[in-house]
Amino acid sequence: MDALLTVQALSRCFGRARALNGVDFQLRPGEVVGLLGPNGAGKTTCLRILAGLLAPGSGRVAVAGHDMVRAPQQAKRHIGYLPERPPLYPEMRVDEYLTHCARLRGVPAGARARAVARSLRRCGLQSAARRLLGRLSKGYRQRAGLAAALLHEPELVILDEPTDGLDPLQMREVRGLIADLAGRAAVLISSHALAEVQASCQRVLVLDRGRLLHDGPLAAPNALRLRLARAPEHAALTALAPVAAAEADAGAQHPGVYRVWLAAGTDAEQLAAAVVAAGWGLLELTPVRSDVERLFFRSVGLETAA
Repeated sequence: MDALLTVQALSRCFGRARALNGVDFQLRPGEVVGLLGPNGAGKTTCLRILAGLLAPGSGRVAVAGHDMVRAPQQAKRHIGYLPERPPLYPEMRVDEYLTHCARLRGVPAGARARAVARSLRRCGLQSAARRLLGRLSKGYRQRAGLAAALLHEPELVILDEPTDGLDPLQMREVRGLIADLAGRAAVLISSHALAEVQASCQRVLVLDRGRLLHDGPLAAPNALRLRLARAPEHAALTALAPVAAAEADAGAQHPGVYRVWLAAGTDAEQLAAAVVAAGWGLLELTPVRSDVERLFFRSVGLETAA
């Protein structure tokens, strides 16, 4: 599947300070990816460049095949962007604001009312449609900004702290919305709420001091770490009935260490029995924790590998 978003050697300086330094990654349709990093890592600068609000110093950003520098209008048509502080007009009512945003986004006049109603429903704003933006709580203002970002059905949705100011129930609703978006769009989420990234994302990018330190998937819940006395052929391991997929653990110091994903309807006991029967010498079989907090601190050098 072709990449929807391509970022190549992306760099940006502010004076002598380098905010981004040679960042490379891709997003494909349907992916939900978390962008993590400590304060000052370059996350917001990166998102603003991806959204077309800030020019890169060097490198390339392409959205749906359109270069953000050479064809910015074509690229931006595919993007919905929610900044950390949504640009709201406090004197406007919610539905008026969304209608205004739909007009700016080029939504045809005959389709604007439907687009506004759809965004109000998705973001749980029907009851607040006639309220002034300036009188909304922070959580509802965040919802209004998200509704504006989704009006034109973008293929790439970029969210900067989407759950900031939301209560736990509202966070759950946003998580459900992100899951719904993943069926038809790529979603890039920058957040300090690591638990929300854990719950919503399949893959994580970690930035620190402008450099991309990590780009990889979060482990699936049914993944196991398998250590064997004798390393089998890959085909022999994946041929075991309880095994859906397996890969060698590149970070292991010794051969015979694998990450194994269980087939549906099987469990760790069945895998252990199959390995013992194969005569490979079972030394370890432990769950792989999909722990985004540990991954984050390890990537920025604040925790060593166990």
